[in-house]
Amino acid sequence: MLNTKPNRLERTLDKLNRLPAVLRPAARNFALRRAVPFTGTAGLDFVALTPSQSDIRIANRRPVQNHIQGVHAAAMSLLAETATGMVVGMNVRDDCLPLCKSMRVDFKKRATGALRAEASLSEAQRHSMATEPKGEVTVAVVVTDEAGVNPVECEFVWAWIPKTPKN
Repeated sequence: MLNTKPNRLERTLDKLNRLPAVLRPAARNFALRRAVPFTGTAGLDFVALTPSQSDIRIANRRPVQNHIQGVHAAAMSLLAETATGMVVGMNVRDDCLPLCKSMRVDFKKRATGALRAEASLSEAQRHSMATEPKGEVTVAVVVTDEAGVNPVECEFVWAWIPKTPKN
């Protein structure tokens, strides 16, 4: 198992874990939506976030629907991008900046209802992020709808680079 020093995001979430269990989901959503405001606009629900995986959901509600009352393609992409970005964010060192280098989203089937994105990193990927000053990883993500169908197939490549000092 990889032994690394917790980064800023992991330390923040650890503080939230001290709250009573009933308050944790709302506090987690508040903190993460504040950090990335567009996720709050779309109403993403940060169900679980660990250094090895993330579980994020989006309800099929009017503000994120397309013309056929399904979750809009852009919202599906946001969901998958956020799931991959958050698991990367749990691993990138505080002296580095995570950047989405590329994304491929192939729409395969019509989605039914709410969607769930689960992203994960391997131990080797996490080790690379902990030890290399810069690099990139292809992050696995699976998007599932309420019917258990995978309406999209995605590939996200994330890079991390050293932060440049502010002048």
